[in-house]
Amino acid sequence: MKQCVITGSNRGVGFELVRSYLSRGDWHVHACCREPEKADALRELVTGSLGRITLHSLEVTDPASVEKLANDLSDAPIDLLINNAGIMGGDHQELDNMDFEAWAEAFAVNAIAPFRVAQALLPALRRASGAKIATISSQLGALNYKSTNRYAYCSSKAAVNKTMRIMAEQLRDDEITCVLFHPGWVKTDMGGQNAELHADESAGGIARTLERLTLADTGCFFKWNGEPHVW
Repeated sequence: MKQCVITGSNRGVGFELVRSYLSRGDWHVHACCREPEKADALRELVTGSLGRITLHSLEVTDPASVEKLANDLSDAPIDLLINNAGIMGGDHQELDNMDFEAWAEAFAVNAIAPFRVAQALLPALRRASGAKIATISSQLGALNYKSTNRYAYCSSKAAVNKTMRIMAEQLRDDEITCVLFHPGWVKTDMGGQNAELHADESAGGIARTLERLTLADTGCFFKWNGEPHVW
């Protein structure tokens, strides 16, 4: 059975990614979030999953927490890592009203943590054949996308885009495919209820796209539906 690790899995797109991979029948999902004991929806999935989901406590910005996850998975080959955990970066992201502490936190969660988690899980990813790393980014991180606010969020997503492009080149010889996704404008706590997509639509499209990707796609940026996204 193939093994998948999903961060930020307790709600939104992350939760629907867990459901999507469980529905495929040939995956074991390692669902990671900060407080799994409070993630009631995830815990309900455990009941009906026939042992195909394991919950892990993970704070992606905490080195000790990431190391514990890596140790817990030290014997398993990981076929897929989905870096989904992310934050908006606070309410004050304007030129004349910037919350610098929230900006730093956004970088820690959105840009640095995906690298930290991938680095820690590299031994497990290398044990698999043709492993994949997918990071949920945003079109707001594309340099050609014009924006006049959300400095923290946009810059942190641009940073993770470049970070994962570099990682893609470094892991090419290991035959690990490394890609990024714009999940679309999704009806979540972050996207709001006026958004265009439901979380299960976004997650399903991402999962279907990941199934067909090969090493030839490494370093690419995709929309949730598999269309290429400009940088």
